[in-house]
Amino acid sequence: MARVVAINGSPRMDKGDTALILTPFLQGMADAGCDVDLFYASRLKVRPCDCGEMRCWEHTPGRCVHKDDMEALYPVLKEADILILATPVYVPLPGDMQNFINRLCPLLDPVLETREGRTRARFRKDVLIQRIGLVSTSGWWEKENFGTVLRIVEELAQNAGVEFAGAVLRPHVSLLKPQGEVTPDGAAVLEAAQRAGRELAERGVMSPDTLEAVSRPLISREAMMGWLNQGN
Repeated sequence: MARVVAINGSPRMDKGDTALILTPFLQGMADAGCDVDLFYASRLKVRPCDCGEMRCWEHTPGRCVHKDDMEALYPVLKEADILILATPVYVPLPGDMQNFINRLCPLLDPVLETREGRTRARFRKDVLIQRIGLVSTSGWWEKENFGTVLRIVEELAQNAGVEFAGAVLRPHVSLLKPQGEVTPDGAAVLEAAQRAGRELAERGVMSPDTLEAVSRPLISREAMMGWLNQGN
């Protein structure tokens, strides 16, 4: 049974649009037999990483100098097979999510190497994570709005020496339930998100067709711009 740890970085936590997509995605993983733990970055008390001396590498290897909720989370993360980072697109990330990602540094081994022309590290030997995936939502129309967030998570996986498991991306997410209720198109997107989670758990990859079903346009760009600009 694969162990999954998911971090929802939305400040709105379980009430946000990110949870709308993440919930069926994780349900799909659970349906496939995964043991899933979900944490909310905004509910955790996590101080920013402010140690330029890299004490978690040089002075107290594998241990952060800060004593906060990450102390209890590190052992859970070490035992996970898959780490899922879920976040809305801000500029580029919500602050609590950025703090969480920065505080993953103690899990990395400071022995550096060059891979494909880049300086990289790896997870420490006691960290079992093999894949890191992304679930992300955006209010804007185009998928290109995810570019920076996508690169952050891809780089994290590469720096940790593990596989990037792919990205479940939902642009103009508010149109899944524009009047407070999920539309038929929205329900189809949520079903695709659940299918993506099941595929990742069962096959280790998510099919391009499934990911496209999650992110497919529900409205034209012109109509979306008109809707966003109402009252301005």
